[in-house]
Formats: sequence, C-alpha cells, structure tokens
Amino acid sequence: MLHSDTHRSCQCPTTSNPNPALESTSPKHIKNMLLWLWRTSRGLRLKTIVNTGIGLTMVGLDFAFIWATKMAIDAATGQGAHSLLMACVLLIVLSLGRIAMAFARKWSNALLGVKSQNRMQRRTFSRLMHSVWTGKEQFHSGDVMNRLVRDAAEITTVITDTLPAALCVTVRVAVAFMYLCYFDARLAILVIASAPLFILLSRLYIRTMRRLTRDMRNTDSRIQSLLQESLQHRMVLKTLEQSDGMVKRLTEEQDRLYGQVKRRTTFSAFNELCLNFGFTAGYMLTFIWGVYRLDAGTITYGTMIAFIQLVGQIQGPFREMTRFVPAIIGALTSTERMMQLEDTPMEEEGMPIAFPHGAGIRLTNVAYTYADGHRSILGGLSYDFAPGSATAILGETGAGKTTLIRLILALLKPCHGTVELYDENTCVKASPSTRCNLVYVPQGNTLLCGSIRYNLLLGNPDATPQEMEDVLRMACADFVFSLPHSIDSECGEGGSGLSEGQAQRIAIARALLRHGNILLLDEATSALDVETEQRLIRNISARAKERRQTVLFITHRPSVLDYCENILRLDRREK
Repeated sequence: MLHSDTHRSCQCPTTSNPNPALESTSPKHIKNMLLWLWRTSRGLRLKTIVNTGIGLTMVGLDFAFIWATKMAIDAATGQGAHSLLMACVLLIVLSLGRIAMAFARKWSNALLGVKSQNRMQRRTFSRLMHSVWTGKEQFHSGDVMNRLVRDAAEITTVITDTLPAALCVTVRVAVAFMYLCYFDARLAILVIASAPLFILLSRLYIRTMRRLTRDMRNTDSRIQSLLQESLQHRMVLKTLEQSDGMVKRLTEEQDRLYGQVKRRTTFSAFNELCLNFGFTAGYMLTFIWGVYRLDAGTITYGTMIAFIQLVGQIQGPFREMTRFVPAIIGALTSTERMMQLEDTPMEEEGMPIAFPHGAGIRLTNVAYTYADGHRSILGGLSYDFAPGSATAILGETGAGKTTLIRLILALLKPCHGTVELYDENTCVKASPSTRCNLVYVPQGNTLLCGSIRYNLLLGNPDATPQEMEDVLRMACADFVFSLPHSIDSECGEGGSGLSEGQAQRIAIARALLRHGNILLLDEATSALDVETEQRLIRNISARAKERRQTVLFITHRPSVLDYCENILRLDRREK
C-alpha cells in the first residue's frame, strides 16, 4: 500500500481580479471598451451597413419631401414657377419611397437583428466553454445567463441600430442646418445656439445615467440568479421550509430594482422635460419669426412651411439623442460586463495527442493549492499509474482525490511538479490535447436535459445503436429498454425522472462510449446498491483488461479494492 508524501507544501500565487472596475471612467478604460466594441462588431457589420444605408436614404427622402412640399404650396399659391401636377406626383413618389424604406428597416431589424444577436451570444458562449476551468466560478450562472441574453442583446442593438441611427441623426442636423441657412442664416444660428449648452449638460446626464443603469443591471442579475438557484434547488428549499423565505428575498430584490428604475426614470423624465421646454421655445421662435417675415412679404407660404419643417429636422435629432444616450450608456455597462466574462484566460489549443495502445500516468513531485491559498491540497506527490493497471485512490474528504483527477484531466495545472501521460515510446505533459485519452465519470448526477440517446451521444456522437445498447448493458443500465420510449425516453433537468442510481449508470454508459484508454471513476457508484455495484465493477474491470485500459477508482467502498492491483492513499493536509 502506497501513501502520498506530505512533507512538502506549495503555494500557488493568488490571481488578482483582472476585470476592469465598473466604476472606472478613465480615458484608457473608455478606449478599451470602444476597441472591444469595434472587434465585436465584425460579425454585426452587415446589419450596421444596411441600417446606415436605409437611414441615410430616409434622410434624403425627408429633405426631398420638404422641398417638394414647398414647391407644391408655392405652385398652388401662384408664388412658384413649378407645375403643381409635377409637385404632387413628386410628393407621391417620395411618400412611396419612405414607405418602402420603412418596410426595409422592419425586415432588417427582424431578420438581420436575430442573426446578429445570435452571433454575439455564440461568440461569448464559445469563449466561456473553451476558457480555463478554475473550480470556483467567479460569476453565478444566473448572472452569466443575464449577461449572455440581456447584455448581448443590448450591445447588438447599439452596434446595429443605435450607432447607424446616431450617424443619420448627425447627417440630418447638418443638412437641415445648411438648408435653413440657405433660407435664413440668422434663424439657423438662433435655432442651433442651444447646442453647446445641450452638450455641456449631456456630460452630467451621461455620468449619472451610467451609474443608475449599472445599479439596475447588477440588481437584475441578482434576481435572475435567485430565480435560477431557487428553482434548481426547489426540493431542498421545501424540506428546509424556506419557500416563503426565498419569495421574501425575491420581493426585496424586486423592490430594490423598482426603486432603481424609479430613480432612473425620474432623472430621465426631468431631463426630457427641460429639453422639451427648450424645443418648444425654439419652435415658437421659428413660428413667430416666420409669421413676421410672411407678413412683411419677404418669404412665401412654402418657405414658411419649410421653416417649420426644417426646425423639426434640427430639433427632432436632439430629441432622439435623449433616447440614444440611455441606450449607449446601457451598452457601455453591458460592454463592461461582457468584457468581464471574456477576461477568463482561454485553454491552450493544439492537436489531440492520442495513445492508441494504452497509456500510463506519472506524477512527479506534484503540489497544488487552490487560489484562495487557505490550504495546500497536494504536496510533493509522486506516483506512477502504470499502463493497464487498476488503482484505488483512498482518503478522507478534502485529502485531494478529486483535485488529483482534475490535474490529470488538465482542468487544473499543478503549482509544482509535473503530470505526464506516457507509453513505451512517448511521454507528454497532461494538457487539453491529452484529454482525448481520458474517460471520466464525475460524482453525482451529470445528465443533461434531453433524451437518453442524446446523453449517450455526448460521449461519442458517432456511436451506433448497437454500441449504445452494449454500453448500457455493461453499465447495468438495461432498465432503459423497459422504459416506455426505451433509449428515446426523456430526462428532465438534472436527470429528473430517474433515480440517482439510474442516472449514475447512464452517465457511466455515456463515458464508456468514449475511446480513451484511461478510465477515471470519481465515486461513480456511490448511489448503487452493493449487488449492482459489484456487477458493474466486474464488467468495467473485465473490459479494461481486455482493452488494456488504465483505471483509477476514487472510492470509499471496500468492495472495489478487490478489483484493484494498487492502492494510493492520500492524507488530508492541514496547512
């Protein structure tokens, strides 16, 4: 019987939080967010270009409509040289063009919008799935879901809709100002004079709105986390008689969100009220100015109408900016949150390194401490799991048995020492590239929502029906064939609808479909009765010897020891 060497300790450096501070408003931080948005926009640029083109076309049609309206009124009042019929035909054509552009915008938002949002979600989801696994996730899964759904949608909308609209608004203001200057330069200057004050107040508005939006988004994430976790552990909460307590917690968070929404809405409404006073004053100034000039005979009725329409074309964009600002602020907050998700380093990539004729595992002076640094899990462990051997790994809770498996799976990296896979010709360090040699059955119920067939095919998407039947029988899961829909029977979330023992056996069958030559079983039979466990271990051992597989059993069951040639006992480290 072998024992681990516990005389050495190691301390992995704790990793500091690399995420940008949510409160940061430094130019460097803003620049990083804008660069991230630019890189992210690569998959969204088609919709952005389409929406920009539609928006600029709408701007052109609107100003052409203003000119055609003036031409028609002047022709009708005998103050213009153009034909009234031609002016009316032109108005109809322009109106049809505006209708067509509105339809095109709706089509773009409906089809390209969904495609763009899906692309962003897929990109972030892929990064999360391929990122380094730490064993202690930084974000709650409910918070991650909130970011993947809501934040991704908000960023997509700003890139593909808000920014093109903002560009079109800028063009609209510039063209309207030049158009108004053509008719009356003094009036144009008076109308635009409030712009510097608007920009100055916007800085205060943006800073406050950003803080309020951030608070709302964080509370919204906590609500989703609470909902998800409570539903996931509903049975536990019922047995603890805490159902009412969770409803109370939800109510408190919802009340907090309501208060934050109320403060944000009040602040936004007050700012909009002030802007409306300014817009009304500008409109009245234009109207009175036009009336006096019309009375003096210095302009025509058509020009008077054009004045009013052009002022609307200038004031309208400023009014729209009050809608853009919250959207852009929300997108910046979402950008920070999505950047945080992507801060987790990616796993190293490389071609799979397979050992087709069997492999062993060699640990050399391996030490590991989790990032919190409270206690060293493994220290100076050296051991050789020879190819084709069967080893039982024993030890009390917290001794590092599961950590050892994670090091072999290259989910974790040792602080010191090396973990290697080898055969008689090759020896390589454990990495994601060597994971193809490993067949792993973790503790607990690991089935996904879907059919039993779907769960089995996760082990090997190319498995044949006969192979699936064989591994089910080998894993003592032949009860599947007596279910109403046999292998196509559905499993609920977390394998609900099956007992723990049934789910465990299906998970073992799924693992056996993999072609790896190293089998890692982490308390994989804990939910089985003794007789079923004996039969299952006997089947697995016979298969492993036939295929010369290396088998590692983490177990507390004495019966498993009869099938193991070696025993590795890990002792719990207190420092």
